[in-house]
Amino acid sequence: MNDERGPAQSVTRGGARYSTTGVFVCFEGGEGTGKSTQSRRLVGWLQEQGFPVLSTFEPGDTEVGRQLRRIVLDPATGELADRTEALLYAADKAEHVHTVVLPALERGEVVVTDRYVDSTLAYQGSGRALEVAEVEAIARWATHDLRPHLTVVLDLAPEHGLGRFTERDRIEGESVEFHERVRQAFLEMAAADADHYLVLDAHQPADQIELAVRARVEPLLAQARPTPTAEEVAP
Repeated sequence: MNDERGPAQSVTRGGARYSTTGVFVCFEGGEGTGKSTQSRRLVGWLQEQGFPVLSTFEPGDTEVGRQLRRIVLDPATGELADRTEALLYAADKAEHVHTVVLPALERGEVVVTDRYVDSTLAYQGSGRALEVAEVEAIARWATHDLRPHLTVVLDLAPEHGLGRFTERDRIEGESVEFHERVRQAFLEMAAADADHYLVLDAHQPADQIELAVRARVEPLLAQARPTPTAEEVAP
């Protein structure tokens, strides 16, 4: 794959790129909202339906990303300049999209990721009070401006989500005020593009959230390629 190009098969809408092969779904939200749980549930359901699925996450789901994750999340790192932190996250996204996300979409798979560009805009933009437009420009460049077909935002007041952790990493250890800015940023992004977002109250029972996610994902699956059955691949 040539790193100088964007998705091989994509449609551009207002500068944003949406893959025309495979399906790209992202779970976003603050800390302790249940993103990982709902991501696993969606992946399990898709597999039961016979779709090829790639489950992934940011930061850290590449060899380079694991090293970057340690730097940005380990409390032992101490303070980082806000711009340094934003650039480290952008580097993780560039490697992740190039080596993991794009190849899977080009194979016609359903890619389900726990965090993506919106997390950078919310945490490094609104949370760190950097210029959001500048953070977005870097993140979009790093990812070829590839957008999820659907972003599920699980919404929960920070004091409730953070209360689920006994130990906190560098980001989780930030103030409640920081995390409230992050929360509002997610909600504002979702409100600005309702066609590509689903906001759910994370206080709801997990089963209820799962069904709501399925209902929004199911219509998107027409452009994913179901996994061939044994009979279909037999000579």
